[in-house]
Amino acid sequence: MLALLAVAIPSGNPAAPFAWSLVLSGAVVVLSLVPLAAGRSKADFTPGDLAAPRAMFERLPAWGKRASWAHQNSFEAFTLHAPACLLCLLAAPAVLAASPLAAAAAWLHPALRLAYIGAYVANIPPLRSLCWIGALLSTGLLYSEGLKALLRG
Repeated sequence: MLALLAVAIPSGNPAAPFAWSLVLSGAVVVLSLVPLAAGRSKADFTPGDLAAPRAMFERLPAWGKRASWAHQNSFEAFTLHAPACLLCLLAAPAVLAASPLAAAAAWLHPALRLAYIGAYVANIPPLRSLCWIGALLSTGLLYSEGLKALLRG
């Protein structure tokens, strides 16, 4: 899906990969609600649970608990990734000139985070760990390249 977006989105603007990574990563956080909502529906969610939604955690099926953890981790990952994207947006032409891998890392992060949610809910720990590490390394690369580009001037 992200490969199709990369082809469909005009790439004339060097900031495009970083801006889209920011937007798509935010969308992944929102999409992480889908399995969580499905888990809550299996736990007989009622309007009364709105008063204390975390109290119903114990009623969730095992996959629903993993969906809850994946949802929480999505926020954590986004709070690390968003500043990296913003840093690269500040120096986009210099970042891409120095490291074409930065654009690949920007596109890869949301894809890996989406796969991470699926692997977490499906209880596939090795795949989940690979997705988590890959997304974290992608974010780290964006920080590194963005900072180097800003320091070069």
